[in-house]
Amino acid sequence: MAHGSPAAGGHHEHHGGHHDHGHHDQEELKTFGFWLFLITDVILFGTLFATFAVLRLNVAGGPTGGDLIELPGIIASTFILLTSSFTSGLALLSMNKGNKNGLIGWLIVTALLGASFIYLEATEFIHLVNEGANIGTSAYWSAFFTLVGTHGLHVSVGLVWMIALIIQLSKRGITPVTKRKVNIISLYWHFLDVVWIFVFTIVYLMGVM
Repeated sequence: MAHGSPAAGGHHEHHGGHHDHGHHDQEELKTFGFWLFLITDVILFGTLFATFAVLRLNVAGGPTGGDLIELPGIIASTFILLTSSFTSGLALLSMNKGNKNGLIGWLIVTALLGASFIYLEATEFIHLVNEGANIGTSAYWSAFFTLVGTHGLHVSVGLVWMIALIIQLSKRGITPVTKRKVNIISLYWHFLDVVWIFVFTIVYLMGVM
């Protein structure tokens, strides 16, 4: 009898493992779906960069990027976004150590940095519009606002998503589902960082120099 008992326990364990496996596959499928979304996003940004490259000299006799763009603010934005990528990495480290408070704390810092980035971008857009450059001023400014604005929109979406995740983590803690979500938001955030480095180089540095 005593001999049969562990076997029963073993069978039960195996059953539990099978259930987890199905759940695990589902999580992997969702991660795969996210990678597909990221690929379409790469294509989207690639198209916007190509459009900008083609139109960047078409200023229709109006103001150019060099006339109106203030680089110190852009450098500050870049520094803020790069720092937020680093803090999202620290959030992942906390999660992998099973430190829920550390994870939530670093996500909050990342979200605050992201919000500062959006604030600076909105301020920059308002400044440009006040200086007479809006999306309809010329082909250059249409391409500029579309590219930079699309990136800003992605950061805003990431921000809302991150706040929702912080709330979920505070209620549920670190589970396989919240783990996947943190991994995905972190990937998404690093992706936006890489895109911004291209924006900074192509739109701002090359556009202003």
